[in-house]
Amino acid sequence: MLDHMTFRVTDIARAKAFYSAALAPLGYSVCFEGQYGANILGLAYPDPSEPEGRKADVWFIDGPSPWGGPAASTGCHLAWRAKTRAEVDAFYAAALAAGGRDNGAPGLRPDYHPHYYGAFVIDPEGNNIEAVCHAPA
Repeated sequence: MLDHMTFRVTDIARAKAFYSAALAPLGYSVCFEGQYGANILGLAYPDPSEPEGRKADVWFIDGPSPWGGPAASTGCHLAWRAKTRAEVDAFYAAALAAGGRDNGAPGLRPDYHPHYYGAFVIDPEGNNIEAVCHAPA
C-alpha cells in the first residue's frame, strides 16, 4: 500500500489553485504550505479518511530536485478514490473549471471492472489525473 507521493511542478501557485479546486469534491484541502527542506515551496494534501485528516498522501514541490532530474513530474497517472459517482462528477467539473483538459468524461469503464466509474483530466503539468469510484450505483 502506498503511503505518499511527491510531484514536482513548475508553478506552485498554479498547482495550488488547480489541485485545491480539483480535489475539494473528494474532501481534500491543503494541510501544509511552506518551505520544506532544500525545496523552495511545497504543498501537501491529506487523505480525508486518515485520523485527524493531517497525514498527507500527495505532495507538490516547486522546481527541480537538488539531486537532478526534470523540473516537473509529467506524464504520470494519479488517481484518487471517490466515495460516490457524484464525487467523480464533481471532481471532473472542478478540474476542468480550474484549467484542466478533458481526458475522459465521467462514466463506467467496464473493461476495468463492472462498477469502475472514473473521470480523467490532464493537469497543468501534463499528468493524467483521475477520480474513481469502485462502488455499484
